[in-house]
Amino acid sequence: MLANSITMATSEKFINPFTDFGFKKIFGTEENKELLIHFLNTLLPVHHQITTLEYKRTDRYGNTPLDRKAVYDLYCQGADGSRFTVEMQKAKQTYFKDRALFYTTFPIQEQAIQKDNWNFKLAAVYTIAVLDFTFDRKGSKVVRTIQLKDEDNEVFYKKLLFVYLVMPNFNKPLSDLKTFQDKWLFVLKNLQNLDEIPSVLQDGIFKKLFKVADLAGMNRKERQDYEESLKYYRDLKNVTDTAKTEGKMEGKIEGKMEGKIEGKIEGKMQSQVEIVMRNHKKGRTNDFIEDITGLTAAEVHQIIQDYQNGLYPNL
Repeated sequence: MLANSITMATSEKFINPFTDFGFKKIFGTEENKELLIHFLNTLLPVHHQITTLEYKRTDRYGNTPLDRKAVYDLYCQGADGSRFTVEMQKAKQTYFKDRALFYTTFPIQEQAIQKDNWNFKLAAVYTIAVLDFTFDRKGSKVVRTIQLKDEDNEVFYKKLLFVYLVMPNFNKPLSDLKTFQDKWLFVLKNLQNLDEIPSVLQDGIFKKLFKVADLAGMNRKERQDYEESLKYYRDLKNVTDTAKTEGKMEGKIEGKMEGKIEGKIEGKMQSQVEIVMRNHKKGRTNDFIEDITGLTAAEVHQIIQDYQNGLYPNL
């Protein structure tokens, strides 16, 4: 039960914002641009509050639909006329730090493409990633900000900022929601579990959000697309969660037999092989398998080939 007597929905009333469909429905459409601006302004510094933004096509990112769905490239303008870029990501778990850095290089490079005589003076670039997993063990912070610093811990470059929202760490009850940032984080964490709009979220911007996210307001095609997106999200989450559990268990068993380090390596390898073959047998594409395991195309192909040659008789 959520705080202030808001009960968990027995069946979903609102979309899950961590699905590709839900994320795009709320943040990735022109008609709902107001929601995105309001949300981003709770995370950006005062001198870069967004007044207008423009969506940029993201089909240049990666070779798979998973990569292209994960990122929104936004050109923004502040109240003072300054222009800057925001990379909005619903980050995937595998190598997400590397991907975040990779994606950030595009808006930097494009600043040269847009000018005939580039003088290398860059506009600011922000990368904001919404994570439904924890990526390290450094405490329980929800909003993590990262900048490039030198050996004296002084900021070396002020125009590049990474903001990670670690949603599993957000546990504030409704009664403690004081700021708009708190309210947005609560909504992102709990939207799909609510069966009514909490009184503390009756601001105009959130009324629009709940209207956009209401499953009852969707047409048949939208509902079908959402159900497919939700199934994919749940399958992906189940696989990654299983990989973590299997890796830890097998690592512990092997650790007792042959040493902790060797056990962790062996456990991870065996877990990956099982995940590859489980999804291959279900007809999932190699692109999908690469994304959830972090393996390369060649590694996935080799595992499948080894299985077909009888190397893994117990799978």
